[in-house]
Amino acid sequence: MMKLNIQLFAVPFHKVSKTSKRMRRSHSAMEVPGMVKCSSCGEMIKPHRVCPKCGSYKGKTEVVKEAE
Repeated sequence: MMKLNIQLFAVPFHKVSKTSKRMRRSHSAMEVPGMVKCSSCGEMIKPHRVCPKCGSYKGKTEVVKEAE
């Protein structure tokens, strides 16, 4: 005798509304990172990082940039 391998899956009883679906996914939205102005050159940078343009951090020069 041949054995049948049948799998049954759960079927939702009611359709999930657009509002419920979007509320469930609301935490997955992309966010814009916070930006601050560099105190030396005024470039917009991420906070607590060395400025890639002038190489300063908290008003002091940390990285000396070579002239191109």
